[in-house]
Amino acid sequence: MKGALMVAAALAAGAPVHAQAVNDYPTNARAEYVFACMATNGQTRDMLDRCSCAIDQIAEVLPFDDYVGAETVLRMQQTTGERSGMFKSMAQMTEIVAQLKRAEAEAEILCF
Repeated sequence: MKGALMVAAALAAGAPVHAQAVNDYPTNARAEYVFACMATNGQTRDMLDRCSCAIDQIAEVLPFDDYVGAETVLRMQQTTGERSGMFKSMAQMTEIVAQLKRAEAEAEILCF
């Protein structure tokens, strides 16, 4: 309820509402990111904190739907065959991934 009041207050004041303010990243998506991050960087308490910080920072700047889109494009770029070519060469797909990469770079600076 408190989060909804904060969003309503921000909207009434004309302030921008960030993805984190509306908490549109489901818990399982955040957990999946943290698990993958820790698998890459180490299974320590410090990495748990840093990886959690990273997904929180990404959520601050990238709405969940954009995050899902970018993750989908990245996965499709790793496949082979005719269909993967469109995900590798289209400017729109490149921009979707670039937004995620920028958010990840910002998170890395702030959290690692």
